[in-house]
Formats: sequence, C-alpha cells, structure tokens
Amino acid sequence: MKIAFTTQDKERVDAHFGWAPSIVVYDVTPTGHQFVESFEFGGELEEDGDEDKLTPKLEAIADCAIVYVTAIGGSAAARVVAMKIHPVKVPQPESIVGILDKLQTVLQGTPPPWLRKAMAKDGVRSFDFEEDTVTP
Repeated sequence: MKIAFTTQDKERVDAHFGWAPSIVVYDVTPTGHQFVESFEFGGELEEDGDEDKLTPKLEAIADCAIVYVTAIGGSAAARVVAMKIHPVKVPQPESIVGILDKLQTVLQGTPPPWLRKAMAKDGVRSFDFEEDTVTP
C-alpha cells in the first residue's frame, strides 16, 4: 500500500499539505517498507486561496491510500477524500520511518477499520472478521 508524507526535510511529516515543498511516497507491507518516489513543488506555496497549486500535489498522491500531513485545508481535504485517500493529521512533526514502522506492525495484526478501508483502495488483501459478518 502506498503512503504519502508531506515534508520539508524528507525525514519527518512536518508540512501543511498545500504548503509542502515535498511529498515523499513509500510502499508499506506487513513485512517491510521501501521508498518509491519524491515529488518537489516550487513557487508560492503559502496560503493564498490559489486552488490550482493543489493539482500537482493531488496528482502526486493519486495512487496512495493514505497521506500524512501536519495540517490540511478544508477544500484540499475534501478533494483528497474524494480520491479515496485517507488524510491523517499528526499533531507535531513526526519521523516518517517511525510512522512506517508503526504501520508495518499494525498490518501484521488486525488493522483498525479506517486502515482496512484505506487498504481496499489498493486492492490489498481484505480481512474477514466474524464481527463483520452478518448471519441471516
């Protein structure tokens, strides 16, 4: 499953979605994670109401299941969710590798419902749980 991270230093989630100078993408599985690609964004990234600056970022994360951000505006969040990408806000800068390690561990067990839904975007294995089964 591909995961995107908004970042200034490519090591931590430390950027607002619209203002991020970089987005890095990793692939994570229950057995590991690996770097996929880095996207760079230039120009005026500050908040200015210019929705067009979001387009390249949305294209960069189009095949991702989750995007980690420190913040995301309402319009951008709506567009991300419409693409069936789950935005996750981190309250303070956090290590990308640390997040990937946590995700990998969660994938080895029983992922929470929000993560199972995000995983379904990729066509990643689905989980069948007794509590999710309806009996006639």
